[in-house]
Amino acid sequence: MAPSTHRRARTAAAAVCTAAAVATAGFAGPAAWARTAPPAVAAAPALAPTPDPFEDLTPDAIADRAVQATQSATSLRMAGRVVSEGQPLDLDIALDDKNNCTGLMKVDGGTGELRQADRITYLKGDEKFWRVSMTSQGVPPPQIDATIELVQGRWLKLTPGQPGGSDLSGVCDLDAVLDDLGEDKDDRKGMTRGPDAEVEGAPVATLVKKRPGGEATTVSVAQEGKPYILKIVKTGGEEPSTLLLSDYDKPVKVVVPPANETVDIAKLDPGMPA
Repeated sequence: MAPSTHRRARTAAAAVCTAAAVATAGFAGPAAWARTAPPAVAAAPALAPTPDPFEDLTPDAIADRAVQATQSATSLRMAGRVVSEGQPLDLDIALDDKNNCTGLMKVDGGTGELRQADRITYLKGDEKFWRVSMTSQGVPPPQIDATIELVQGRWLKLTPGQPGGSDLSGVCDLDAVLDDLGEDKDDRKGMTRGPDAEVEGAPVATLVKKRPGGEATTVSVAQEGKPYILKIVKTGGEEPSTLLLSDYDKPVKVVVPPANETVDIAKLDPGMPA
């Protein structure tokens, strides 16, 4: 259950950085919203609701019920910190089952904002974001400088058929996120139930899965309303992560950037300034 969700989050974060580099690497022309993703909220001890909605269920059965409920969501917000190839990545993305999404990612001090509506994807980054993204893909420094000058203060506009478009569109694919959640049923076997707690004021049941080598995954399941997964924490190992899942079934409102603030990759001449 939890590891596949973290893999999707890591994939999403990496896809934004990779697609940013792929989408802009071909240009050899001349040389808003950026709030910090919310910090992980520590689960505080709490009294369980009376009666306990999971009283007659085993931890594994609670996990199954949580996955089923979460997979029924029509939208959600995913926020927190994951680690991909040793690089911490902060993300805060709201997405729905109509492939709309809006959010941001931060990597090594750089911020990139992502929006998608009607399967058109828009990506805007500050200088640090573009530089880190393209450097990680081996783009030569002179080309990085030229590209940053080209896209500075503007949104890249991409469709799935354009370079980097498919990867970015996949970040906003709620169905894929939810499919990954229940992909490996063995992930939610052999769990134990820890002390009840709270996540952002909501009472939760705490499920723990320990693995050899000291790695552990803790999943917090809502005890009121639908048993949605509200938090996943992975400790130990090489890729510790924390994800908060919230805003279930709430509308995702995407503000499409105005045309005069976008750069359509398909219409750009790589040898000319935009």
